[in-house]
Parts: sequence; C-alpha cells; structure tokens
Amino acid sequence: MWRDILRLRHIHNGKEILDSNPRVITAPEKNGNKLENIFNNSNPVHIELGSGKGLFIREISKRNPEINYFGIEASTKVIFKWLPQIEEAGDRGNYFIVHSKAEMVGEIFSEHSVERIYLNFSDPWPKLKHARRRLTSPMHLDAYENILVRGGELILKTDNQDLFQYSINTLKKKNWTIKYFTFDLYHSEYIQNNIATEYEMMFVEEGKTICMLTASLNDLSKP
Repeated sequence: MWRDILRLRHIHNGKEILDSNPRVITAPEKNGNKLENIFNNSNPVHIELGSGKGLFIREISKRNPEINYFGIEASTKVIFKWLPQIEEAGDRGNYFIVHSKAEMVGEIFSEHSVERIYLNFSDPWPKLKHARRRLTSPMHLDAYENILVRGGELILKTDNQDLFQYSINTLKKKNWTIKYFTFDLYHSEYIQNNIATEYEMMFVEEGKTICMLTASLNDLSKP
C-alpha cells in the first residue's frame, strides 16, 4: 500500500506552482545565511532534512505551535505533494517547506540558530565509496555543529542497522554525546511520543524494526 502512495509522477509546471506558494521557499539562498529570520519571532527553530511529502513536519508543527519548523526537501516533485495539506493547515504558519539539498544547511542558516535536527529515514548510501553522502558522515556533522546551538540535538530514525551503527560510531568520534538509543523503537519507552513518517509506516507494515537515537552537541566552552 505505502509503496503505491509514495510513487511519484512527473508534474507539469510543478516548480512554477511552488514558487507562488507563500509556505514554500524555493530559493533559500536569497535570504543569505539567515533563513530562520523569515518567521520574525524568537521561537526555537527545528529542521528536518529530507522531509518527503511532509507528514512528520505537518504533525509535529501542529503539536508544538511555539516552535518554528523547516522541512528541507531536494525534490520539487515531492514537495508538490504537500500543497493540499498546506491549504488544510490554514493560518497555522509555524512551518516552511524549503527546496534545498541537505548539504546546503550550513549556507542557509546562521551559526547557532537551530535547536534540533531530525533525520528521518535518510538514504543509507550502503556502498563504502558513497559514505561521505550519508547524512551522519563527518562532513555533514561538521555542518550541523555550525548551525546548532550548544547542547542542540540530532534525532535519527532509520530501518537500516548498518547506517545506525555507522551513525553511532561517527557521532562518538565527533563533538557529540549520545543521550539514548534503541535498535527497536516500537518495543521501547521512546515510542510514546513518536510521530511516524510515510516510510516508517511502510517499513513497520513490512515487519522491519526501527532504530532511533538522540545525540546532543557538546558545549566546548564549558570546562
């Protein structure tokens, strides 16, 4: 069922339609490296890298109206699927959809402006030669360290245990503390407030276990 829902077709004039939507940011670089200022308030900023069709961001922003959210997605065809849900949200304007690649976050957000980053079912890039593309590679962790506040958090969910173990190892080698983790989210205490993504629902339906961790960025200014 979920594989059929996630199947995408070509959308005529999709980008032009997105450009005209006030909740979609198709050229984030026009805001310099201060995209967080678009909200014109001082609320905490949380971002999701690789938002797909936005089920996670839509639900979490609804639960937490006092937090500003950005859903980062590289595919305009995928973002197009958000539009009916944006209309349903009405005046609830505490999230924006951003057309951008994940590796660009360091260029569109200012230093220490983000409190939390979500990585939900990112591409595992299983081949060793593609390891640097993983969203928990040292290169990406350096970018997150630049935009996160000290003590800021990274929350990762994946069905791929190899990626999960790789992520644990790279986080431990860098400037992070793993606060908690589980190799089976749905049989752990952390399932209570979980918000499932489209892929997560599909994987659970297929009987796969879901891994999850929360890591915090160390404050090097403290002794």
